[in-house]
Amino acid sequence: MDRGLYTSDHDHFREVVREFVRREVEPNYAQWEEDHSTGRDVWASAGEHGIVGLSGPEEYGGPGIDDFRYRMVVCEELARVGATSLSSSFSLQDDILIPYVTAMATDDQKARWLPDMCAGRKIMAVGMTEPGTGSDLKGIKTSGTKVDGGWRVSGSKTFITSGIQSDYVVVVTKTDPAGGTDAFTLLVVEAGMAGFTRGRKLAKLGLQAQDTAELFFEDVFVPDDNVLGIVGGGFRQLMGHLPLERLSIAAMALATADAALQWTLDYTSEREAFGRPVADFQNSRFVLADMATELDVTRAFVDKCVLAQNDGALTAVDAAKAKLWASEVQNRVIDRCLQLHGGYGWMMEYPIARAYLDARVQKIYGGTNQIMRQIIGRDLTGRR
Repeated sequence: MDRGLYTSDHDHFREVVREFVRREVEPNYAQWEEDHSTGRDVWASAGEHGIVGLSGPEEYGGPGIDDFRYRMVVCEELARVGATSLSSSFSLQDDILIPYVTAMATDDQKARWLPDMCAGRKIMAVGMTEPGTGSDLKGIKTSGTKVDGGWRVSGSKTFITSGIQSDYVVVVTKTDPAGGTDAFTLLVVEAGMAGFTRGRKLAKLGLQAQDTAELFFEDVFVPDDNVLGIVGGGFRQLMGHLPLERLSIAAMALATADAALQWTLDYTSEREAFGRPVADFQNSRFVLADMATELDVTRAFVDKCVLAQNDGALTAVDAAKAKLWASEVQNRVIDRCLQLHGGYGWMMEYPIARAYLDARVQKIYGGTNQIMRQIIGRDLTGRR
């Protein structure tokens, strides 16, 4: 079935991305996994080629593209070579943080932060999760106390993507001890601020080429000029941007599962057992047929969500459905693909093994899939 999602402009952009991946990513990815970091050079190169910073406004150095299909192209081309860690990091910058700054920042803040972010010269992270707080953002304890000219921030964050190499961190801070939905403010902490330190580069199950860290704030002075959005409006501001974040996770899930199926088709067509290709066995064909069908159906819904996002019509519920379904499908498909690889699927030299490890977190971040079911269920029943 003709997908009908892309135009010739997207196809030309895909050629640029594919060449970038061939030249800059494939030769270096194994080393990045050993280092647990991509380093900075690939970011700057991606910025030069217009591959990162896609959502940045033109007046601040970005292309001003609000067509999410271009981001889909980047996801698909990075997934094709198993570069999930880099795709996830670019997604955080392009689908979450540049939109945060574009929507919430003052003109002065945009001029300070966006040009370098769009060019890949500076990396921004977001500090939400804490050692004792995951999906329940209302449980955040990192505090901000108002002082003359700014805020004093104390607390800690964990599981922070790009936590080691980030230049800016949007810290979700409790600025009203009374609590409630108006208790939180987004404060941008910059590298070098006194009292801001980075802890361990965390060892994790997958996404080995992506640095994930602990962050600590000990009486860090954050000037009023670094308040992102409205004081007390942090919770509502975060909720307003969650649909795009969840669509981004769904897009990555679909792209990675598509790539895994293609690797498996290639492998089972070449690998022989009992004198014939593995793909010739009825069981293999049935499994492949099930996966292809499941992905086609998933693609239809995700593509529709992409077009809704482009039209400004993507709802929180539909984004939750896309994230829930696509990440579940991704994990099911990759598990079955690994099984069809047999013993070789267990070897890290094969991309399917790395994809298996990388996929599991998709059901956790951006709101766990249990939270997605809550969102969908509340909408269906009209109950809180």
